[in-house]
Amino acid sequence: MAREIIKEVDLDAMDVAILRALQRQGRMTHAELSERVNLSPSACHRRVQRLEASGVIRDYVALLNPRAVGRVTTVFVEIKLQGQSDETFDAFEKAVSRVEDVLECHLMAGSADYLLKVVARDSEDFARIHRQHLARLPGVAQMQSSFALKTVFKTTALPV
Repeated sequence: MAREIIKEVDLDAMDVAILRALQRQGRMTHAELSERVNLSPSACHRRVQRLEASGVIRDYVALLNPRAVGRVTTVFVEIKLQGQSDETFDAFEKAVSRVEDVLECHLMAGSADYLLKVVARDSEDFARIHRQHLARLPGVAQMQSSFALKTVFKTTALPV
């Protein structure tokens, strides 16, 4: 699978202010954004377009309240694979990317090959996800699941 290569972009103080504001509230109008960062609407709009075109702003999304959609259980799953070949990694990554309950999948250094972040309605729902999806992933030798007891804090905002 080809990986997209993004070049690091030089950001000035105004770019950083725009990015911080948009990470807090992505649906504000250009007029509201320009007022918040003390820049004219046209100049602000041009900067946002440049940040989008350069790949700094990748997307705009709606962040859902997990409780409101019944996904209150977060489980972190460590996965060890049977082998370390490119084919094993590729097959696993392709298959795990199709499991909608998996929010994140990270290739790890250390004792586990991958760390997954999975959301479920409850422990019974996680058992279903485990049985129907995770246990069927190719190349898996071992899995260890840890249930989050409480989310102390969570952010999607990157430090800029």
